[in-house]
Amino acid sequence: MSAGSTLAAVSGLTGPVLALTVLALAWGKAQLILNRYLGLAQAPAIARGFALALAIFMAVLATLAAAAG
Repeated sequence: MSAGSTLAAVSGLTGPVLALTVLALAWGKAQLILNRYLGLAQAPAIARGFALALAIFMAVLATLAAAAG
């Protein structure tokens, strides 16, 4: 996923398109870290809470990125 962010950055994408692409990749990476590396997959209710909070945060960031363009 880090490589995907790097590829998006060097691809020539700019502005909101780049921001939204990187945010989507960061969201996936955050979910992976929370569920696999921090073990939230063992506690589904807590994992759902973190996923909801992360989704709201990413939606706010995506809205700001889209509005900036």
